[in-house]
Amino acid sequence: MATVQKMARPMACSLRIDCLRRRAVRSVVGSLAIACAVMACAASPRAQESQLLSEESTTRQAAASPPNSAATYHFMLGYQAELAQDIETALREYRATIEADPTSRDAKARLAALYFGLGDLSNAAHYAEQAGEGTGQTAQMLTQMAGILAGTGKPERAVELLDKAIGHAPERAESYFSKGLILLNLKRTAEAEQAIKQGLRYAPDSHVGHYYLGRISVEMGNIEQAVSGFHQSLTVNPSFEPPYLALASIYESRKERDKAIGLLQLYLRQVNPHNKEVRRHLVQLHITAKDYAAGASELEKMLEDDPGDLDAQLRMALIHGEQKDFAKAIDRLTAILRARPDELRVRDYLGYLYEETKDFPKAIETYRHNIHLDPRFLESRLHLGVLQYRLKNFPEAITHLSEVVRLNPKQPEPHIVLGLSYLQSDKFEQALEAFEEGVTHHPKNADLHFNLGTAYDKLNRFDDVVRAMEAAIALDPHHADALNYLGYSYAERGIKLDQALSLTKRAVALKPDNGYYVDSLGWALYKAGMVEEALKEIERAGKLVKDDPVIYEHLGEIYLQQRKLAEAREAWLHSLEIDPSNEKLLQRFREQGFGDPAQERRIQQAKQRVAEKKQAPPASP
Repeated sequence: MATVQKMARPMACSLRIDCLRRRAVRSVVGSLAIACAVMACAASPRAQESQLLSEESTTRQAAASPPNSAATYHFMLGYQAELAQDIETALREYRATIEADPTSRDAKARLAALYFGLGDLSNAAHYAEQAGEGTGQTAQMLTQMAGILAGTGKPERAVELLDKAIGHAPERAESYFSKGLILLNLKRTAEAEQAIKQGLRYAPDSHVGHYYLGRISVEMGNIEQAVSGFHQSLTVNPSFEPPYLALASIYESRKERDKAIGLLQLYLRQVNPHNKEVRRHLVQLHITAKDYAAGASELEKMLEDDPGDLDAQLRMALIHGEQKDFAKAIDRLTAILRARPDELRVRDYLGYLYEETKDFPKAIETYRHNIHLDPRFLESRLHLGVLQYRLKNFPEAITHLSEVVRLNPKQPEPHIVLGLSYLQSDKFEQALEAFEEGVTHHPKNADLHFNLGTAYDKLNRFDDVVRAMEAAIALDPHHADALNYLGYSYAERGIKLDQALSLTKRAVALKPDNGYYVDSLGWALYKAGMVEEALKEIERAGKLVKDDPVIYEHLGEIYLQQRKLAEAREAWLHSLEIDPSNEKLLQRFREQGFGDPAQERRIQQAKQRVAEKKQAPPASP
């Protein structure tokens, strides 16, 4: 039977909410978030935007007819409303500006920025397009409108506006940087690199430009140039956060974990000791390196800054769990659940910790609580089903695992444990159905084919056993269970003994200290007539596994073949001590003239132990 192991449980560790825009209602930027953060910063008229409006007004007055007084009036009202963060009034006044003067690019630009900040992408794109049409705009306005268009899913049009901005002000580096970043997101990396390098010619000390060059170099696979770009960015501005994280990721990918840790520690010491994002990354590096003490130390600093940081508390609980300090881990998780009782994944992990402490009633209660809160939360239903299987509560295991399979047949593990639960309940047809359904959904899963073969064996369908085991071995030539099972099956039937030897030898080579595999090899050798070699292997198997009745039954057969009758009798008695219900061996014992084993005191005591064990409650797994 395949070993059932605890399934990995993904944890929802991040409780962070990123706010890239001061008044954004929801995230709308997608893969162009950085581009928009750099370019579409026109959501409120602060100092630099006042300069923009001044520049625009000067341009318009110089290039067009005298200003429309009504349009000017409404524009100023909109501007004042925006300063007061009265967005509804600002929108109304800017629209009134356009009604009075349909050519007002200033109002269209403001409307584009405000709608973008509100997440109204359709209107944002509409007004950004209008603001970018024609001639006479400043490079700054064109760059900002390009950022909005990029953020609304129109990157190609954004590039056109940036080319226009570059034509107006070729010395303005920001336009090149914005263009490069959009081209990077379009996977046009060579053009992106060219644009960034052009910008750096005009602004060689731009930390943003060097950072973007590093990012593009990573995409192009030029890691050394990327490292150089990130270092140059930090040289220009040691307080700029993104290059620290980018460099740390490169070091981590190179397995230079100490360099990554040192870099992030430098940032925390010299730049911002309260940066949660950087410290979280540092914690993860320590955990990956299994330096749990260092990870816990960083988390303690986070909790000093914010004792209510549930994310840090959860990570601390995970570290306690890895350190096998389950009591502390349970206390942490319990505190988190008091504050956030609907955190199902946190409670699911708590159930796992109760399992680790052998507190199975609490584990069951915890999983059931999650299922009560959300009957479709499959992780807890799966873990409860597996736990009930381990506790030999097969009917309840079947109930939960059947529901998991019904709701999500895409996981192979529930099919396997469901089938095993049926096997242990002697419901072989249902086990066969469970494994067959699993194979239907996961035809390349070797474990499912192996377990399907064991179900066929229970139903005496040997040809199907062979087919299933061969399928498992074809999918995974190192599947030791399948190699051993098929090899032993051939040996037991006295057929295809060359294959039996080859298969069992492969299994033993993969797991030389597995006593069951060694016994299978010994039995194949015995069937092939190599008695001395068989005795050596099966004696070794008996030393590796001291409580398997089959090994001692085989050992007795070999001794009998060698006419070592006393040794054969003793080996069989030992086998019957372990399994006194083996009627076939009891009869063979009598036929060989060894007496009636049922009269042996040790066999009578063995039967008593078995009877008492059946009456006792199930043991812990």
